[in-house]
Amino acid sequence: MRFALLLFILVPIIELTVLIQVGSKIGSLTTIGLVFLTAIVGVTLIRKQGLETSLKAQEKMRRGELPASEVAEGIMLIFAGLCLLIPGFVTDALGALLLVPPLRKLFAAGLIVKFVSAMMSRGTQWRGRTHHSSRQEGDVIEGEYVNDDNDLIDKK
Repeated sequence: MRFALLLFILVPIIELTVLIQVGSKIGSLTTIGLVFLTAIVGVTLIRKQGLETSLKAQEKMRRGELPASEVAEGIMLIFAGLCLLIPGFVTDALGALLLVPPLRKLFAAGLIVKFVSAMMSRGTQWRGRTHHSSRQEGDVIEGEYVNDDNDLIDKK
């Protein structure tokens, strides 16, 4: 929570500083034009790459596979779009990095690993199995036992 608050405060300050510096070098109208241009180009690229990612995910689901990497890449594309729509050059640079497919795949793989490790550390159910940490000491498990091998029991 503190990290999000820090980002909420620092990102606009950094963006304003960079915009003022760039505007003083190339002019305010050119700077504003560049901000709009990066947003338009970014949205266009995200639509194209998002459609490709969606088609890959649908193909995997048709084959009965889990489209985990495509979902993670989709999340990265949403974040890239958000970065490109925020006025400023720093967030545009971050959004542009996420539009490079190898970098996006790398970040998406990290997102998947983080998600799976968080699920496993919480002891939640994963593929039908639960961690033993979810059972408490002294729990009683009731059941019945039936011996089907009666002929092996020695009746003395």
